[in-house]
Amino acid sequence: MAKQEQKMLKRRTCRFCDSKEIYIDYKDEKKLVRFVSEQGKIIPKRITGTCAKHQRQLVQAIKRARHLALIPFVSDTIR
Repeated sequence: MAKQEQKMLKRRTCRFCDSKEIYIDYKDEKKLVRFVSEQGKIIPKRITGTCAKHQRQLVQAIKRARHLALIPFVSDTIR
């Protein structure tokens, strides 16, 4: 029964491919915060469902936003 349920699960599609975004902007912190956990870690693509191309762009945008202090490196709860 469990194997049948696993086969029926729908594969997640990339949000960025669906919306046909070419570039993930580092200045859009509201979008980037969705892909960062409470501890401040970047959520992997197997959980978010993004494709490899957009995951690389996403990681680069998050790191740039952190460097410019648009997004914190760690959350306030950890400090």
